[in-house]
Amino acid sequence: MRQMSLTPELVALCHREEADPGPDGSWTQLNDDDFRALAERLSGEADEGPLWVFAYGSLIWKPAFDSVEQQRASAHGWHRSFCLDMVRWRGSAAQPGLMMALERGGRCDGVIYRLPDGEKPAQIERLLRREIDDHESVASVRWVPVRTAQGPRKALGFWVGVTGRGTSLGQPLEKVAHVLARACGHVGSGAEYLYNTVSHLETFGIHDRNLWRLQELVAEEIRSIHGPGSESAGSFEPSVLAIT
Repeated sequence: MRQMSLTPELVALCHREEADPGPDGSWTQLNDDDFRALAERLSGEADEGPLWVFAYGSLIWKPAFDSVEQQRASAHGWHRSFCLDMVRWRGSAAQPGLMMALERGGRCDGVIYRLPDGEKPAQIERLLRREIDDHESVASVRWVPVRTAQGPRKALGFWVGVTGRGTSLGQPLEKVAHVLARACGHVGSGAEYLYNTVSHLETFGIHDRNLWRLQELVAEEIRSIHGPGSESAGSFEPSVLAIT
């Protein structure tokens, strides 16, 4: 596996204890009936056969569901992008962070997971409760056509085609690196999220050129913040609670 510039020691320097501020009251929270109705709708739009989920970020290294099969898959017309503004989870009001979503254009290589046979609405509802919690995010949940070595499939994708409030689309990597090297929330830092994503993609043989360059830039930013010899300090215990 390629040697990353962003090391566990550098990631450890980005961690700090942050309190969970709780949900932002400006978003409209989904209730139990909302989750059930959305799960039923998505289940009705699904293909016959098993349920597949497309993973391109933290779902690769923290699926939070049981799967019985996994395959490499490519979603054409989409690419990974740190475009979700975060003031919770891996960011704070004092130092906002960024999380990944799929933005239009290009190609995204990821992994699809096949869930065990079961009631699709119930399976989908569990996934929804992990990934979203407000009405404003519902439009980002959609079925994504993907290509695999075994042929085309349709997989459930989260945070796909986000727009509007809470998003910062098309940012240059240098600006993203500046944010990720500094942002931290109650579940961990932006640098940790990037490290986990890039390292796990590499174990699947997936090399995302933009993310590879981004981890180099984040490593440079952390060194500029903490000074020479910074990598000799601290230890890294990767956190696995994340979204997207």
